[in-house]
Amino acid sequence: MTNSVLKKSNRHNAVQSQRRSSPRARRLAGNERPLWMGRPSPAVQTLKAVVLTVACVLVIMPFVAVISTSLSDEETVRQAGGFVLWTTEPTFAAYQQIFSGGVVTRSVLVSTGVTVVGTLISIVTTVALAYGLARPKTLGAKPLLMTVLFTLLFAPGLIPSYLMVKELGLIDSYWALILPVCVNAFNVIVVRSFFMDIPQELIDSARIDGATEFTILNRIILPLSRAVIAVVALFYAVGYWNAFFNAVLYLNDNAKWPLQLVLRTFVVQGQTYQQSLDGSIPPPQAALQMAILVVSIVPILIVYPFLQKHFAKGMLTGAVKG
Repeated sequence: MTNSVLKKSNRHNAVQSQRRSSPRARRLAGNERPLWMGRPSPAVQTLKAVVLTVACVLVIMPFVAVISTSLSDEETVRQAGGFVLWTTEPTFAAYQQIFSGGVVTRSVLVSTGVTVVGTLISIVTTVALAYGLARPKTLGAKPLLMTVLFTLLFAPGLIPSYLMVKELGLIDSYWALILPVCVNAFNVIVVRSFFMDIPQELIDSARIDGATEFTILNRIILPLSRAVIAVVALFYAVGYWNAFFNAVLYLNDNAKWPLQLVLRTFVVQGQTYQQSLDGSIPPPQAALQMAILVVSIVPILIVYPFLQKHFAKGMLTGAVKG
């Protein structure tokens, strides 16, 4: 019996010694990285660099072509066949024409006003609704939350929405572009989740000191929620700036058209933009169309870098807890 025990012990020691002598065990014992986590070979690194370079070129090339076409004259556009990849003699005649007080200038002002006013109203209503739903003792919080979730899952139809806007007297009004979409259920849920993640002890201590709900929201909740508010504001601003379907439905006066509807008319539908400066030769239609397109995308590209640092933090923190 003793011999059998010794034999089992010897086999066990041999197995353990073999395991310790394996390459994987030696890597782990020496704090070495596994093969799949190791440094890739030069060939793999070169392949990754080539793939990333090609992807970047494919993404950047359309933007470069749009900007180049907007800065080209009639001869350059004609020689390139309507789409210039790179212009050697840039001219700003197309931008001077669309900003000379015509329909594009007016539409830029309309879109800017709708975006600024709409974003402010949306942020105020979203924060107020989310704060009320985040407080555990709010009267009717659960039924109201279920209503918000219901609107998230089942959107109203086109005809009921139009009839509602018509009954409210918002047809051919700028408020028709703001009020029907001023609250987004998804943004409310995100902000509510963020508010619920704030320690309750802070709110209780503020109440003990005599702070009102408005003071708590203004001095405690909002300073701690800058990240999620910045993200939600970006969502609302992009939505208002890019919206055109509501303008098609509710605006009958062409003078009230936002920029995206003008972009749809002159770029997508191909309508000719006719406006000359002091009788001079107008820029080519392709340059005018691309100039309108550049004007429609540049504001968002300018604003986004300032809010990008809050984007990941606000979305992840606000979407983790239910």
